[in-house]
Amino acid sequence: MTSNKHIFTKFLLVVVLIQLSCINALANKNDWYSTAIKVSEAQLKLAAKHYTPGQNPRSISPNGLIRYAHPRDWTCGFFPGSLWLMYELSGDKYFKKQAAKFTEALDTVQYFTHTHDLGFMLFCSYGNAYRLTKKKKYKNVLHTGANSLISRFNKNVGCIRSWDFGPWQFPVIVDNMMNLKFLLWTSASTKNSKYHKIAISHANKTLENHFRKDNSSYHVVNYDTITGKAIDFQTHQGYSDNSAWARGQAWGLYGYTSMYKETLDQNYLNQALKIADFIMKHPRMPKDKIPYWDFDAPNIPHAPRDASAAAVIASALLELSTLTKAGEVYFNYAEDILKNLSTDKYLAKAGSNAYFLLKHCTGNLPNNSEIDTTLNYADYYYLEALKRYGTIKEYK
Repeated sequence: MTSNKHIFTKFLLVVVLIQLSCINALANKNDWYSTAIKVSEAQLKLAAKHYTPGQNPRSISPNGLIRYAHPRDWTCGFFPGSLWLMYELSGDKYFKKQAAKFTEALDTVQYFTHTHDLGFMLFCSYGNAYRLTKKKKYKNVLHTGANSLISRFNKNVGCIRSWDFGPWQFPVIVDNMMNLKFLLWTSASTKNSKYHKIAISHANKTLENHFRKDNSSYHVVNYDTITGKAIDFQTHQGYSDNSAWARGQAWGLYGYTSMYKETLDQNYLNQALKIADFIMKHPRMPKDKIPYWDFDAPNIPHAPRDASAAAVIASALLELSTLTKAGEVYFNYAEDILKNLSTDKYLAKAGSNAYFLLKHCTGNLPNNSEIDTTLNYADYYYLEALKRYGTIKEYK
């Protein structure tokens, strides 16, 4: 009996290896989109079996060990969100089942008031869960989480506070723009305008203070809580206070594109177009359109790349392409990014890379954290971009 079981196990292993070999062989063919989906599907199927709900994979450390995202980690929602996106892309109910398990392990996050990252943590996980299943229990978590998020809003400043650490009086980072779609959805879902008003206030104050004349973005703006005025303009993850941190530019592009789609406020579209112009025409953007971690990094062209910024930019540009008459320009640029991210240089081979998708990402270089590695949010926005690309191509 044991011998038969051993033979059967070896047989299954051989089958899996053959399947992975076939998938990796596809990567050398021209149909980059279907290959990207197949490789991503194989990786996420292995990842769902390998990792445990509540301890989501975040990145790979230099020593090869996995860095995990527990429920208090700002990146905890991306892996469940990736599973939901893969369910949508593949139609495989296995991913739906696994996505639910990994999502529901984050139940406590809805009560967190110590962080501004609830848009990432909840809307990528529970938001996709509700969008694809319409289960009331997911909607209830989102409503509670939105209330936790707006508890960080300061009327004098007109923004949601980002961090509770550091020397700042009231720090607001450009990343915070990614929360606003969550609040606009909550406003529509609850028919309560307070969430909408807070989102608009935050977007307008960020528009007023976060952008330089060339439409690049500061990372951190520090506000006086009494006067509401901006008093410092700095960075925390970029090269310098006056540099253009690549992922910060991506967050701004994505945030204002989403705000325009949800509100049709022309000011938001104008800003999204300006940021897109800054990114797409930047003289230090590499030929493959995968940016260096900071557009002003001192050691370009030898500076680390950031595939996570590229994935966010691609997803945002695809959305933007559906909102303006000049959409073809943004679609083509995003398509080039996705094609390059889907090559062997950036997309891991099935069965490798601890089952993450993208390589060559940069998290926080000034703090020597997550440099030239994988990042779960890179994978999430890569999948979202693939989904948007497929939808647009279908109707072209």
